[in-house]
Amino acid sequence: MSHRTRSFFISCLLLLVVGQYATAQSDDDAVAEQTVTAEQTDDASDEPVSADAQAAQAAALAQKLANPVASLISVPIQINYDDNYGLNDKGSVWRTNVQPVIPISLNDDWNMISRTIIPIVKQSDVPIPGVSESGIGDVVQSVFFSPKKPTDGGLIWGVGPVINIPTSTKETLGPEAWAAGPTGLVLKQSGPWTYGALANHLWSFAKEDKTEINASFIQPFVSYITPKKLTYYINTESTYNWETKDWSVPINFGANQLMKVGNQIMQVGGGLRYWAESSEMGPEGWGVRMNIIFVFPT
Repeated sequence: MSHRTRSFFISCLLLLVVGQYATAQSDDDAVAEQTVTAEQTDDASDEPVSADAQAAQAAALAQKLANPVASLISVPIQINYDDNYGLNDKGSVWRTNVQPVIPISLNDDWNMISRTIIPIVKQSDVPIPGVSESGIGDVVQSVFFSPKKPTDGGLIWGVGPVINIPTSTKETLGPEAWAAGPTGLVLKQSGPWTYGALANHLWSFAKEDKTEINASFIQPFVSYITPKKLTYYINTESTYNWETKDWSVPINFGANQLMKVGNQIMQVGGGLRYWAESSEMGPEGWGVRMNIIFVFPT
């Protein structure tokens, strides 16, 4: 089975599973709201939380998950599959990004939000046919300083530093370079809608590094939360490499369902992506993404 055919079947299966779950959610309003309660009720209390209160808590939690600088501890795990890599378009890459998000209250007005991306990579026939490797790539650490309250116009924003840490276990799994620069984001939430953009720029600064990094990243995003707390999203994760003068532009779209399994609140879902532009050795065509986000309300 070719890489393109395999990717197509994986994508179809993922959409079928997500669609079946979303349909099952719509069959029972009461169960849907009970399973996404954002805060635990006191077991000793004689007064149960009303359905309206549960719905409001779930809606607030879903909105926080759509906000990258919300005061919410979460551990997103993002599994990506892309193919058509390399000189003969036969290469493929599985990339699992573990992305813990930890907010820290600095004072009554400001939060500091730590966002870490730890990539676990398995690639076949990349960068050349016959070469297959797996391991950890370079870690990207961002820190945002963000006001606790939106502006008078309803804008939510955050700025801070970003750093690329050369943690790759194999030289083909990451640039193996120290790099740093600024990062920032701005967004607005209006009812079920969230829209905004995140951006950063990285420059390498250690002369002994094997690879020069001079890259700009921009991620405009839009999401919509349904009454069943199913969040539809679309974004791009575009990178411009100033050294090679080329763009990588994947367009991602999909859906994540808020749910509760036992005592654990989480979002589960996924979607597809299309590579509108990529580097000479980069992926082409369609890819697939699966998401699971463990949520720990503060």
